[in-house]
Amino acid sequence: MRKWLPLTTICLGTFMLLIDVTIVNVALPDMVGDLDASFGALQWVINAYALALGALVLGAGSIADLVGHRRTYVAGLVIFAASSLLCGLAPNPGVLIAARTVQGIGAAAMFATTFALLNSTYAGRERGSAYGIWGAVSGASAAVGPILGGLLTDGASWRWIFFVNLPISAIAITLCLTMLGDGHRTGRGRVDIAGMASFTAAAACATYALIRANEDGWSDRGVWWLLMLAGLLLAGFVAIEARSRHAMFDLGLLRNRSFVGVLLAGLLMTFAAFAVFTYTSIWLQSVLGMSAIGAGLTGVPMSVTAFGVSAVLGRMLHGRRPDLVIGAGLFFIGLGCLITVALVHGSATWPALIPGLAVIGVGVGLATPILGSVSMSLVPAERGGMAAGAVNTTRQLGFAFGVAALGSVFAARAESSLSAHGVPDAQQTAHAIAGGQTPALLHSAPAEGRQLLDSAAHAASVTGVQATFAVAGVVGILAALLVVILMRPVRARAIHEDELPPVPQPTRP
Repeated sequence: MRKWLPLTTICLGTFMLLIDVTIVNVALPDMVGDLDASFGALQWVINAYALALGALVLGAGSIADLVGHRRTYVAGLVIFAASSLLCGLAPNPGVLIAARTVQGIGAAAMFATTFALLNSTYAGRERGSAYGIWGAVSGASAAVGPILGGLLTDGASWRWIFFVNLPISAIAITLCLTMLGDGHRTGRGRVDIAGMASFTAAAACATYALIRANEDGWSDRGVWWLLMLAGLLLAGFVAIEARSRHAMFDLGLLRNRSFVGVLLAGLLMTFAAFAVFTYTSIWLQSVLGMSAIGAGLTGVPMSVTAFGVSAVLGRMLHGRRPDLVIGAGLFFIGLGCLITVALVHGSATWPALIPGLAVIGVGVGLATPILGSVSMSLVPAERGGMAAGAVNTTRQLGFAFGVAALGSVFAARAESSLSAHGVPDAQQTAHAIAGGQTPALLHSAPAEGRQLLDSAAHAASVTGVQATFAVAGVVGILAALLVVILMRPVRARAIHEDELPPVPQPTRP
């Protein structure tokens, strides 16, 4: 059992950083009352963490390649623990949001080094098992967040959703210092400050634009200005990297179709598998009246199947062709979404979600661990942080883009349904429903029209949920085909991570 202690510390860090994406959601109402702040202002308790994590993970991976993967991981754990303590003690919204931003920095350092540490610690079939367990923990974390957050908030205080990170971090740090090694030599290059700054700014602008699009809609001019700025910064990043002797990201990897396929798989997997749950939760809580814990529990079928598939099949999938495994995972995700479209209709309630979510979990369990192992096999060991950072950056951006894009889909279909029911100002009402404001709408409606509005809101939300799952399903199926096509060069032989040659490095001026 001692040989699996390094895996334990890596999984503990992954579990904490991923559940902290969703654990805060259910505690926001309590935070509003305790800190005397507006609900809109405290949305940044969620957004600040997501923004820092999405923007910094590639840069953190590049630094880890220079200073050491284990050292960076331990630093991330320490930063995460200290900022969690500050979050729990926060006397006002400003301190809480600032602490959440720092927490995102620590999470980025951990997330950027997980794959490299797994690769340097395990080999052969043990590596397959390690990636399988890690994938199981990763796939289950998103659904566990709302459940754990609801239990801690109701049973103690919202502050305990942060305090609970302290003992877990202490265990993880102790195991890391005593059990975890670092299989590569520290690099001799320099930190690519210009590249890091330009990419971080580009990722931050893109992430913030998508957050804003979800809140204010795609018609907001600020969203498009931010996206254009992100594009310009990304172009600047490419120009800097092409000329840098110590580039944080090797642009030559983009000529490798397998690596591009892995990046697209990470982007589209989180879009199809996870972003849709934002609107499922809105439907369950604000329209059907379920509690936060109850809504969180509906994600258990997905968590259980994802955990089971990753944990049981991790060893068996070692040495299999990644194009087929990842493609199959994305296909199952798409299929599960389409099954949900067929079952969620009319007066359907939460049990209609179970079959589709279970199938989505199968897809997540298949694809998640292979994404990590293949990305590591395509780069030299000393660039593992860069590869992990790139893959996890696309995963974070895929979730942010999915939430924004599917929010527009939900609102558009809800508006059409409300118009058919004769609801006045259908557009504004649809956006309010998409934002989880159905109870407030019903409370402010005239008594004589409340029953009609309630019925229309139920129909509109079901239509919106159907539409989001339909789009996610199509994205999942198309992503499966695209990944298989892009990764076709590796289909000539069975994949074995230990045997794949590194990508040739481009000559730099």
